[in-house]
Amino acid sequence: METKQRSTPCSDWEVPPHSCHTHTHTLTHTHSHTHTQAQIWEEPHTEAGSLEGVLAAVGTSSSTCCQNFIPSIYLLNDRRRVRTLIQCFSVTMSKAGGDDGGGAGGSSSEKARQPEDETPEGKVPGKLNASTSGPGWTKVSCPCCMLERVEPLVLVKLGEKVRPETKRWLIRLIGSSQKDGGAALLAHPGEDAGGDIIIVSAPRCTLLRATEELGLCKCYCSGDMEAFSYNDRSNFKDSDNMEVFLTLAERQYIVKYELDGLRAQRDLRVPGLSDSCTLQNRDNIWQKLGSAGVIIDTFPLHDPEQLKDLSKAWYSGNQLVQPLDSVNGYFGSSVAFYFSFLDFYTWSLLPPAILGLSITYFSGEVQKEVVESVSGSRVTGEGDDSGPTVSGHMIQAVFSMLWSTVFMEMWKRRSCSLSYRWGTLHLAERFAEPRPGFHGDLGVNPVTGRVEPLFPEWQRDLRIALVSLPVVGMFLGLVVLGMLCFYWAEAQVQQLNKDWESMLSQTLLYVPSVLHIVYTNMLATVYKTVAQRLTEYENHREESAFEKHLTAKVLVFTFFNYFAVLFHIAFFKQDVPLLRKRLASLLIVTQLINQATEVAIPFLVDRFISAPHRAENEDDPQEDKFRKQSTLPVFPGLFAEYIELLVQFGYLSLFSCVYPLTAVLLLINNLTEIRSDAYKICKLFRKPFSPPVASMGVWQIAFEVLSFVSVVSNCWLLLLSPRLQQLCQEGGLSSTNILLLAVLVEHLLILVKLILAVLIPDEPDWIRKKREHIDFTSMEALKQQKLQGEE
Repeated sequence: METKQRSTPCSDWEVPPHSCHTHTHTLTHTHSHTHTQAQIWEEPHTEAGSLEGVLAAVGTSSSTCCQNFIPSIYLLNDRRRVRTLIQCFSVTMSKAGGDDGGGAGGSSSEKARQPEDETPEGKVPGKLNASTSGPGWTKVSCPCCMLERVEPLVLVKLGEKVRPETKRWLIRLIGSSQKDGGAALLAHPGEDAGGDIIIVSAPRCTLLRATEELGLCKCYCSGDMEAFSYNDRSNFKDSDNMEVFLTLAERQYIVKYELDGLRAQRDLRVPGLSDSCTLQNRDNIWQKLGSAGVIIDTFPLHDPEQLKDLSKAWYSGNQLVQPLDSVNGYFGSSVAFYFSFLDFYTWSLLPPAILGLSITYFSGEVQKEVVESVSGSRVTGEGDDSGPTVSGHMIQAVFSMLWSTVFMEMWKRRSCSLSYRWGTLHLAERFAEPRPGFHGDLGVNPVTGRVEPLFPEWQRDLRIALVSLPVVGMFLGLVVLGMLCFYWAEAQVQQLNKDWESMLSQTLLYVPSVLHIVYTNMLATVYKTVAQRLTEYENHREESAFEKHLTAKVLVFTFFNYFAVLFHIAFFKQDVPLLRKRLASLLIVTQLINQATEVAIPFLVDRFISAPHRAENEDDPQEDKFRKQSTLPVFPGLFAEYIELLVQFGYLSLFSCVYPLTAVLLLINNLTEIRSDAYKICKLFRKPFSPPVASMGVWQIAFEVLSFVSVVSNCWLLLLSPRLQQLCQEGGLSSTNILLLAVLVEHLLILVKLILAVLIPDEPDWIRKKREHIDFTSMEALKQQKLQGEE
């Protein structure tokens, strides 16, 4: 028998007309209705005819009802069709019996006696009002939400031992209205009731209401960005077309937002689970089911066509400009802000890179220092830091201080412009439901009046003081221990090189630095996991507070772990040649390690181990393609990427005056980093959920702190120059006067930084006016709602 090619993937998820209406059909309109379905699903008539023949063999009435399931059966591969056809036939036989008013299986008394755990698919148990249409999408009651094609957005992967009744209950919960305790979303059971996946989408009204709750701004009929209001939705452009009105990332995040917000409205026993997994009143359903092993994973689905177009415009070609709007549309604003900052930071490295090359080219002494820092030999002799070296280092130091200030102020202006363009300018902290991981004793929130878990603030502070701070201090002690071991090993290899003076001994000079870099990277990886556990133990209510405390822990450790050795060498040992050699080692070795661990190894694993198992054919069922996305590793997030940029920025702003080629090496690294990070997020990992954000958040503050510290660092590094000290002594200045002069210069440069920060506003004037206008219109809309409520 000749095999026919399957329909296109998008048609697999189109909803037949009967899915939004009642299932009572008469014989007079069956043929025309089936013909319409055949056009929608675009299946060959020969294959449909064979199934209709099977249905005709079991009776006319049952065939009439079961024809409605033929399009959904074509979703499955050949091995599953027979099993699903039998299930569909048994379900529709019971429905037909109920419609005809006869049949033992369709009597109302027998249905009433059926326990909830044994409710047949399509029958609604309990108080959940959503209904399912066989193996298709759950129905919606709102006329404006009825679509001919439902867009698959999120895949929910269930545990292997999840029973069919548990899956049916979960589908009905997802599709039920929010007033009945559901998520008001659309759910598709996949191949059959016993499968381990659920595909979730969202109807128009749910998307629009969540858009208002999240505080997103959208284009108004006047052409300006306004805070979206559900009551005023008709005046917003494209509010009737969700694929244009909301980005793919926003639609997928809203699905996660609604699923995470599911809470039990009463004590509830989940069908198919033991009594130990009973849901208590106000329990977070999604988290509880995850702990019980019912839900293994929830992740957004890739759109192959959009991803292909984005890859071509992003990293496959020779483009120098990133498609940031497309990145925001597909991956969300949090990912887009990272790549926007990376792009802005990379091109901002051009001025310091040009200056560093110029100083190195025109200064013979700097050239000598660069060669000696690479070869491992110390700088000796009376000519150290003489002539143009002093002026070159001074120029580099002053320029680094001013550049870091201007860079951060210009980035803040760019960040505001992007936030307005992407509709996240008006995001604010809201009195939303607690985050999924929050737990406590059930009570009434004194602010919102809602019944929810409550956790005393003093207990959280106690956990921070007695647990988090000591553990963080212990890891900082491990950093100091590693630093002491580095100094001991450095002294040993220096003595060995002095005794042997061979090529091998010169090579061994770099071994302590390399080992210490590996140690610090391993310690940072372990600490990140510990910091995550500590922050979860602190039990923060809001997601923003959780992220803030987690980031603060990691930033303190990162600053100590990566910069403690450099500060100790510079200001305690006062060994500029060793500082220069250490900085060169960090810039070269760390970047090579990062490129290998972040790109090369994942690429090789994906190419030769994982990819063969994810090979797809054009005629594969769409569900099988969705399943293969779950084999990709979970995206680790942007934490490590921001840490890498923060450390880079610290090397450049704090210590570049002793190694002018710092910006050059960072520029070369970041030009490849942009494409490697883009390739990694597109090809090597699952698509991540991306919450809407208005800026880089805490990371922006961290960069500003380093910019301020750079003034102190560069001023004191200049004092280590023997040539500068000689000039001061020739001028009759004592050591005390030199110290006072350094403090005076430091304060003057800090004053210059503050003046620059004031002269360069954080946001453009037109953005400020737009933001104030959005605030005003939001207040007016709130007044109107209050007046309407009083009337």
